[in-house]
Amino acid sequence: MRIIRDYHFVTPEDRGASAAIGNFDGVHLGHQSVIGIARDAAPDAPLGVLTFEPHPREYFAPDAPPFRLMGSKARASRLAKLGVERLYELNFNAALAALSPQEFARTVICDGLGLRHVVVGADFCFGKGRAGTAADLQRFGAEMGFGVTIAELLENERETVSSTAIRQALTDGRPRDVAAMLGHWHRIEGVVIGGEQRGRELGYPTANMSIDGLHRPAFGVYAVLVDVLDGPHKGSYQGAASLGIRPMFDGDHPNIETFLFDFSGDLYGSTLSVALVDFLRPELKFDGLDALIEQMDADCARARTILSAA
Repeated sequence: MRIIRDYHFVTPEDRGASAAIGNFDGVHLGHQSVIGIARDAAPDAPLGVLTFEPHPREYFAPDAPPFRLMGSKARASRLAKLGVERLYELNFNAALAALSPQEFARTVICDGLGLRHVVVGADFCFGKGRAGTAADLQRFGAEMGFGVTIAELLENERETVSSTAIRQALTDGRPRDVAAMLGHWHRIEGVVIGGEQRGRELGYPTANMSIDGLHRPAFGVYAVLVDVLDGPHKGSYQGAASLGIRPMFDGDHPNIETFLFDFSGDLYGSTLSVALVDFLRPELKFDGLDALIEQMDADCARARTILSAA
C-alpha cells in the first residue's frame, strides 16, 4: 500500500483511484462496507482511502480528552489488510480546514488527487464549518467529472455501527460488543516501554505500553490476545492485561500492562498489538500483596479458560 500525504504532489500512478472518504477511526464494519463499495464501483481502478491526520477533531479541540480508537500506524496496517492500495492520508491543517465544500471537491478530490470515484457515508460532512453534505458532493462530482456513491449507515442488532457507539461500548467494558461492530477484536498497539518491574517481583512480569492519545476503555483486567509484531519473539500469544492507573500502587497515569502466558524473554522496544477479548473485573485495591497475587492467579486462570474458546 502506498501512502500519499500531500495532494499537491501526486504521481500519475496514484491518480485515478476509487476511494472511500472518512476518518476511519477503528476501521469498523461500516467503514469496511464503504471501502467494499469503492472497490466494486471501479474494479479496474486502484482501491483508495482518503483520510486525514491529525483527526480533524484533534485539530479543532487539541485539549479535549483522548478519543481515538487507533493511531495512524495501526489504521494504515488495518487498511492494508483490507486490500487498500492507495492511502491518501492528508495533513489536516489550517489551509485544508479553510477550504469551502466546493473548493475541497475541486482542489483536493478532482485536481489534486484526480480521484475517479468516491464513496462516503450518508452522514458525511466536509469543507469549512462542515458545511458540505453527501448530496453536495454528489452534485460537485457530476459537475467536475468524478463519480460519487452515498453509502447507507450500517446497523447491527443493537445500534448503528459507528466510532461513537464503539467508544461507548469500550467505556462500558463490553469488548465483545465492540468486536461485533468492528468485525475484529479491538486492539491497542504500541512499543513496550520500561516500567517499575513490580509485576516481575510478584511473579507476573508484564509488557507495559502507553495508551496516551487513545480512548480509554473501562479500567480493569482483560483476557487478551497478543501479537508481538517484531523482534526475536515475534508471534502470537495469549495473556491477561491490566488497563488503568494501578490503584494498589497509587498510580495516576493510565497504561496497559500485559502478562503473556507461557512466555519468557525480553520485549522492551518490541511493538505489541493487544486485543481486548473479555472484561474480567474492574481495578481494585487489595489489603496486601498476597491478596493481589491470589486475585492475579484467579484472573489468569479465568482468562485461559475464556481464550481457549476464543
